[in-house]
Amino acid sequence: MKKSNDVLCKEVMEAIKWEPILQSSKIQVSVQDGIVTLAGTVDNYNQKKEAEHAIKNISGIKTVVDDVVVDLSDSAIRNDKDLTSSVIKALSEKWVIPNHTLKVTVKEGWVTLEGVLHWNFQRQTADKAIRYLDGVRGVIDKIKIQAEIDNEIEKEIIENALKRSWILDIGNIKVRVDGKTIFLSGIVSSIFQKEEAERIAWDTKGVWQVNNELFVELD
Repeated sequence: MKKSNDVLCKEVMEAIKWEPILQSSKIQVSVQDGIVTLAGTVDNYNQKKEAEHAIKNISGIKTVVDDVVVDLSDSAIRNDKDLTSSVIKALSEKWVIPNHTLKVTVKEGWVTLEGVLHWNFQRQTADKAIRYLDGVRGVIDKIKIQAEIDNEIEKEIIENALKRSWILDIGNIKVRVDGKTIFLSGIVSSIFQKEEAERIAWDTKGVWQVNNELFVELD
């Protein structure tokens, strides 16, 4: 049964209020036909990311538009040079990210990451490494994935990996491979499932790109 806008809005608000880290946030929620828009302000970038994560498993959400603004306190604002040094240091402490592979630029608290990595989990690690730093307003991800392994990607291997995930119904997911790119299409019942399918696809050896065309539809 399809949820009304009001019901879905209430569930989203409850999920956000449940998170201790979001108690100081001023997040506003609006819903229209399964499209959830988050607006308002939070104190730091980590809160912005946590708000997105808190609602991913709510059924009925088709997509999330994140318009939340990081409103830093005066004490949290840092100059670009100082924040750049902190970001570089945070990245260097993550052994899964090879040294000197990412270029870091900062402008008014916005961090841009550029470069080439071999795995998507390395890109995710980079984001997590800096999300807790004071002074970060947001991250612009321009990292490219180019796998070291030059092997042919087999569709069956990806499908078997998706089957092993207890939260996915592989019968509703279609996989297509074109060179180094994996395409996912079909239907899932939550954003969490959509992202889980993409995560599994990214774990495939040799992949350079994943196009996630899965559609979220309430059962």
